[in-house]
Amino acid sequence: MPGGALAVPSGDEVVPIVNRLAARFENVVLTQDWHPREHISFAASHPGHQPFDAIRLAYGEQVLWPPHCVQGTRGAALHEALDIAHAQLLIRKGHHRAIDSYSAFMEADRKTSTGLAGYLRERALKDLYVCGLATDFCVAWTALDGRAAGFEVSVIEDACRAIDLHGSCAKAWSEMIEAGVRRIQSSAL
Repeated sequence: MPGGALAVPSGDEVVPIVNRLAARFENVVLTQDWHPREHISFAASHPGHQPFDAIRLAYGEQVLWPPHCVQGTRGAALHEALDIAHAQLLIRKGHHRAIDSYSAFMEADRKTSTGLAGYLRERALKDLYVCGLATDFCVAWTALDGRAAGFEVSVIEDACRAIDLHGSCAKAWSEMIEAGVRRIQSSAL
């Protein structure tokens, strides 16, 4: 959120939209970045590197971020205006020190599952509506992994905001559209 360590421009604007949308759904899943202090994705964990550098790790390319959403800190808390008391599941991402995580389905090593696909299948849910921060990272990876797991996925564009690092937002939308992710507005729901 604006003012945070990894602020997404206008990120706070999605909160009222997300609250309105969530009230219309019986099944809601939240995600929360929950990083240990020396997380592998933090530039501070790689001497000589700065935030937004990209490096190669065992699981692939990793953008290095400023330390953010550190476990147990105010910066890791859900936004205080988020009003979704009926959400049934909270998935904490990025809690493995040596693996980053953008997707609500899989860690960045593409091997470690969060269990979300099984949870959704067990509840016979087939259509997913994804929104939040950031369009070009967590939202896109979640949408793409949802499609790969066989779900129908729509990304609610006006309920998302992007970091847009070197054109990453346009690239993410291209990949999502190619994978069959629907791009919709909240007014369509």
